[in-house]
Amino acid sequence: MLAVGGSTVVEWYDFTLCLYFAPTLSRVFFGPGGQALGKTLAGFAIAYLMRPLGAILFGLFGDRHGRRPTLFLSMAVMTLAMLCLAILPGYRQIGALAGGALILLRCLMGFSVGGEYTAVVTYLFESAPPHRRGLVTSLAAAASEIGGLLAVGLCALLTHYLDADSLEGWGWRIPFLFGAVLAGTICLARGIISETPAFHEPSPAQTLSPLAYALRHERRGIAIGFAISALGSISYYVGITYVPSYLALIGGHDEAMALEFSTLAALVVITVTPVVGLISDVIGRKPVLLMLCAGCAVLPMAMFHLIAGGSTACALAGMATLAALAGGVSAVGTVATAEQFSALTRLSGLALGATSATALFGGATPYLAHALQQGTGMREIPGMMIAVVALGVGLALAIVMPSRKAPPDQSQR
Repeated sequence: MLAVGGSTVVEWYDFTLCLYFAPTLSRVFFGPGGQALGKTLAGFAIAYLMRPLGAILFGLFGDRHGRRPTLFLSMAVMTLAMLCLAILPGYRQIGALAGGALILLRCLMGFSVGGEYTAVVTYLFESAPPHRRGLVTSLAAAASEIGGLLAVGLCALLTHYLDADSLEGWGWRIPFLFGAVLAGTICLARGIISETPAFHEPSPAQTLSPLAYALRHERRGIAIGFAISALGSISYYVGITYVPSYLALIGGHDEAMALEFSTLAALVVITVTPVVGLISDVIGRKPVLLMLCAGCAVLPMAMFHLIAGGSTACALAGMATLAALAGGVSAVGTVATAEQFSALTRLSGLALGATSATALFGGATPYLAHALQQGTGMREIPGMMIAVVALGVGLALAIVMPSRKAPPDQSQR
């Protein structure tokens, strides 16, 4: 289980690391100048769009050849990308080529992560006991926050003990080398895992393309997966990832305080995720999702108002509530989307629905929230964005999502 779910630790370790090290990486790879940071962030945004492509291609491979080889291959690519980044020459050594090489490696990382997460969710879902699939599958979401905490802690240590010249000269390489070693260890461990039983079961549609079969016969599952992931993405990226920037802009808190709040949010998600996953095993996915949709429709605007109030206690309460909502959606959403597909098409279906929604409602929404807030001057705009999506998703799920707890034959090929 650790060899499979541990990859989400690496994924979010890398994501968080690049987020906090973006100013340093911009100077190292793009040189001095006011445009360096903008180029770095734009390049990272482009790399994020590689995730759906990776999910689709790895999904086709995994539905054809198995979850085990897909997990091994995606982690091998992830390890290679992180190792190459750790030893990559900077702007002073190779000039403008450094920035291009950085973006290329980030694209490779995004490509591998796209296939990795869907394969992890599928493997955990198909390997778990039917009555505990919610709990087991939710661990993938909880593990991701552990990766974020590792990255934050290592960034804080390096920033505290190294001066600026040392950090830009060689210190920034340390966390990427650590990440490469961590990814390589998980890759080696995956050499001994077994294939899921569901993959080996025969299917009359086995000769068809998994992608074509999903588009022809499982369109409702794709739509449900898209809706759930849309809410999960915007509640996380606007409700958690964007909040530190919002705190600095509106709440009057410094960067150190924002970092502490981010740590609190990660701890809340780690705590809430398995609890909500277990509850979904007991009362069903749909009731839990509809309750979370209601919470996301009502609470975020009030929470962003609290955060903007200037009080540290109110800001903590607001961010903890937003983190609990996002963690809850991720917990039940992970298993609920996996349940929408047969084993023949599970990886491809998740790629078409869940991963495409993450690309649309994930990486770009913090920027959109910032732009709308700046343009309108309304402090509650980020919460309004979450509420609008929650209302739409809640209505869609109430109409089209099956009410049964766990589809009896959904894990069969």
